[in-house]
Amino acid sequence: MSTLTATATTVIYRAYRLTLDPSPQQAEQFSQWAGAARYMYNYAIAAKRSSHRLWLQEVAFATYEQALTEEQARRDIKIPIPSTPDFNAWLTTIRNTHRDTAGNGSLLPGRDGREHEPWIHAVNRSALVGGMRQADEAWKNWIASIQQAHAGRRVGYPRFKKRGVARDSFTITHDRKSPGIRLTTTRRLRIPTFGEVRIHDHARRLQRKIRAGSVEVTSVTVNRRGHRWYASLTVEETIPMPRLSNRKRAAGIVGVDLGVKVTAALSNGDLITNPRIKALHAKKLARLQTARARSKKGSRNRAQLVGKIGRLAHLEVRQREGHAHDLTNHLVNTWAIIGIEDLHVAGMTRSSRGTVDLPGKNVRAKAGLNRSILDVAPAGIRRLLAYKSFWGGSQLIVINQWAPTSKTCSTCGAVKAKLALAERTFECQDCGFVLDRDVNAARNIAALAAVAPSTEETQNARRAARANPYLVRTSTGWQ
Repeated sequence: MSTLTATATTVIYRAYRLTLDPSPQQAEQFSQWAGAARYMYNYAIAAKRSSHRLWLQEVAFATYEQALTEEQARRDIKIPIPSTPDFNAWLTTIRNTHRDTAGNGSLLPGRDGREHEPWIHAVNRSALVGGMRQADEAWKNWIASIQQAHAGRRVGYPRFKKRGVARDSFTITHDRKSPGIRLTTTRRLRIPTFGEVRIHDHARRLQRKIRAGSVEVTSVTVNRRGHRWYASLTVEETIPMPRLSNRKRAAGIVGVDLGVKVTAALSNGDLITNPRIKALHAKKLARLQTARARSKKGSRNRAQLVGKIGRLAHLEVRQREGHAHDLTNHLVNTWAIIGIEDLHVAGMTRSSRGTVDLPGKNVRAKAGLNRSILDVAPAGIRRLLAYKSFWGGSQLIVINQWAPTSKTCSTCGAVKAKLALAERTFECQDCGFVLDRDVNAARNIAALAAVAPSTEETQNARRAARANPYLVRTSTGWQ
């Protein structure tokens, strides 16, 4: 008699990106829908800025006329900022009005002295609402940045999206009980009120998961990058609880030191070659940009050059993404514990121009180094490792950026006082150990990751790790 054991599962949120192959008419309609979403974004931002401007005027009036302090006026005066729900009634009215009058040739009622947009009833309502939700998110991020509740650098005041500058994109949602976003075949995707559009390659893997019931589509975002149109299907996917395989458990821990000379140096001695993707296209890109600068504004030749530059930049991005995915897949599929450094990329790539009174030194060389660091995209590699390690049952340990991994001897633990960037070989003055600089740093990263409290080491190692200043403490534990 056999017993059935239920496999523990968990739900994750991810996106499947499909390359589309629309017809010229469908590509034109994609552009129109993206323009409609951009229009609604700008409309919502204009309404928010108008309310904010009115609030500033009321605060100034209360400060000068009512003898209130600025803090009191800011606290007492309340003028609501409109959000997406506030536009629902207006959007319904304007769409119904145009739908009723567009066919009889009559003039459409005006809005703020202007005519209604003649295309607004022909665009999926979800795409219009998606543009307004993006405006809500932009305003929310700006407020959080002012209140210092937003991580990273300061977020600027929300601006309008300009045609030809902002990326063409729109988002469609659907009722999950009667899904309108679905794969009709492995080569065709159906979008509500738009119809079916051909997929450039295929979606067999995604279709198998949908038929098995492990994937449920929640929305689709269509965007243009370069000359390609993409559809990113946001899904809820049920996967088995991440488990560590015996093969990865036997492989143990690996330390990863990201760099410029090589993309990554591993603690086992492997060096991942840096493809230097930006340098591969630098000459061609410079030639196209020079030709664009010499072309006449508004000419057909200039438009063609802009298209070629966009295609080349898109190719560069896709090649960089592919290299990062190959590296992270190799790490996650091979080792149980992966240790990396918490690099401050924004600080590492800060310009060295200085000021007029205190000009910087070696500005051109530092600018070249900044481009090389950004070409490796260390922050993107860490982001990929963060979720792939969870899906694959591995563990990611993040080491504090101030840990002297490059200056420390991986054999005896002696720390050098100085180590120039030009010294590519580490030579220990205490024990005479000689090793590649990056591999030595990777070994030190692996050693620090090995004593993290979450790696199931001995109790003594746990107590030592709690006092270790080179581990990053997060809300989910030690990393």
